[in-house]
Amino acid sequence: IPNKTYLFFSHTIKKQPYNRKLLQAILQKNIRLIDYEALKDIQGNRLVAFGRFAGIVGAYNGLWAFGKRFNLFELRRAFDCFDINDLKLELRKVKLPPVKIVLTGAGRVGKGAMETLDTAGIRKVNAIDFLTKTYAEPVYTQLSSADYHERKEGGHFNRDEFHREPERYRSTFNRFLKVTDILMAGAFWNPKAPVLFTKQEMLAPDFNIKIIADITCDINGSIPSTIRPSSIADPLYDYDPHSNSDSPAFRHKDFVTVMAVDNLPCELPRSASEEFGRDLIDRILKPLLFEDPEGIIKRGTIAENGKLTKEFSYLQDYVNLQV
Repeated sequence: IPNKTYLFFSHTIKKQPYNRKLLQAILQKNIRLIDYEALKDIQGNRLVAFGRFAGIVGAYNGLWAFGKRFNLFELRRAFDCFDINDLKLELRKVKLPPVKIVLTGAGRVGKGAMETLDTAGIRKVNAIDFLTKTYAEPVYTQLSSADYHERKEGGHFNRDEFHREPERYRSTFNRFLKVTDILMAGAFWNPKAPVLFTKQEMLAPDFNIKIIADITCDINGSIPSTIRPSSIADPLYDYDPHSNSDSPAFRHKDFVTVMAVDNLPCELPRSASEEFGRDLIDRILKPLLFEDPEGIIKRGTIAENGKLTKEFSYLQDYVNLQV
């Protein structure tokens, strides 16, 4: 509807090609677009997000997929659980052999995934022990960007520099490919940053990963096996690195099983909606409807009066393309 204010996740901030027409239509129709993803406090922290529930469900689905692939245990699907407490009770059924799980990311998604792994009784270990030690029980390690990136020019990892100029870094994640059974990807990925690993590395004979739960679900992004999203109804597919193609899950023992559902919080709608709604009421309604001394709404506005706002002017070339 023209000349209205809309709040939603537009998925245009990274110049996602599949939503270019959406942003073009918003500008043509003089719509003020406020993007949930851009609503942040002065320190740059997100104020409303589904990340925690994406992490909780994504990690749950990763464990569920491993149980199914190797006929180890049966879990109800997350959407069959009444709420988060019911899902956590279901996690008591997880019985894993001494596998190793890598979780990337330390934000909301990473913390949510950690909640699931901790509830399942899986022990957390540091990255060095993960790489060098053998365990008689399942373990996981949580990696921050510093654990799998190094400066191309040498010297110490600098977090601010990495976020500002990620192209100055290379991935060292290949150290983990030989010892990891399950990868749970929950780290934000900048398209200018190095990929986590390559298709060529997946072809190596010592590539060990069996299940990839790509919670962030960047299509053709940091993880080469995420060539398409999957759905809640059909959450898994097998990826063949030789042909760079997908097939139905559990088709071949040498394929990698991928979980790339891009709307994971929808599997726990009751709990996710309650938390998101509470954050909207407590943090967004007042600055949206009354006064906004911290500029929260201004910073979160992508388009207004038929134009991109100053902060999002970098999207202009993306909008101009008529593809």
